[in-house]
Amino acid sequence: MATVVRQQHAQRYTEADIGTTELLPTYRVDLRPDGKDVFFDAPAINWDDVSWQQIGRPYRVERWSKEKQRWEKEHDQELPIKTSWEMFNRSFQHLFDEDALANRRAALGDLGKGLSHFNLHEAQEALQEIAQATFWNRAHRVQDAIWDPRGKRALFEGLDVKKPEILFLGAADGYEAMQLMAMYPGGHAVLVDYDDYCRTHRFGEFPAAYPFLGTNPASGTAKVWYRDQMAIDFEVADIRDLTYGPQFDVVVSIGLLEHFPDQYKPWALEQHRKFLKPGGYAILTTPRVQLQSKIFYTLFADVMNFSYRELMDVTHLGLYAHENGFEILRHGRIRAHNGIIAKVR
Repeated sequence: MATVVRQQHAQRYTEADIGTTELLPTYRVDLRPDGKDVFFDAPAINWDDVSWQQIGRPYRVERWSKEKQRWEKEHDQELPIKTSWEMFNRSFQHLFDEDALANRRAALGDLGKGLSHFNLHEAQEALQEIAQATFWNRAHRVQDAIWDPRGKRALFEGLDVKKPEILFLGAADGYEAMQLMAMYPGGHAVLVDYDDYCRTHRFGEFPAAYPFLGTNPASGTAKVWYRDQMAIDFEVADIRDLTYGPQFDVVVSIGLLEHFPDQYKPWALEQHRKFLKPGGYAILTTPRVQLQSKIFYTLFADVMNFSYRELMDVTHLGLYAHENGFEILRHGRIRAHNGIIAKVR
């Protein structure tokens, strides 16, 4: 369906809009139930036959934010993990909040001024802003590769759950929990992040008018859902301090495991396992190792790179999970991430 540009964030969508995709100034609405390049289901793998010697280690992102480097120079110590996440959340959310096309127009004006005054430093900064605004507009609005609703729906489909209890570790804006709740309605989600800014801003100010395509539990047909129709609690806490038992049908993390060096990955995966009910599902994604991702984390180094970060192939993600007690039920790729669905062995 042709893309339409609407200016009003407040518009509500209904089942009559299913099948449409529309551009708003800061994000894309996508209510298409299917289409190309949604989810690549990787071929079956006997994980016992996979070794690190065969597949190599993940790619490390090591071009650091200038803000991180400045902080470490001023304090003569490594940036604390919690502080790095606080810096990242505020910096990353800034991209979601602003109109990329308006920013690009402003930067083009700054470029013209810099060149007309022979101010090469100003012109260079403007070029960087133009490149960032152009890349972000394409990745987030045009391709919708960050939220990726069609890819996430394809990854999440087929879970044997009804009214699930969902735990989202490192929840940030909580997007994936809301998509799961639209697909499997009537449940309850607990979002956990130890940065209160995620509760107040990243999740707290997530667009209330954003429509999630899911299911009508009464009829089994497609239905449009909104966050204010969902039962969600946000807990500001360190994962290490959680007191839940094995009470969740689904434990999910999106872009979390790649921030743990190898010596800490077993602990991180244990946090997915320990809260699951018997037979519950662990859903994990990590950013894909691909040229576009390498360009992104280079171009946006000052915005993104405050702490340890890896890019993986889906075999990396699957082998980490397999080695740490999970049975991989499904593995594959969406636009920007690898994804696995797993159960405890």
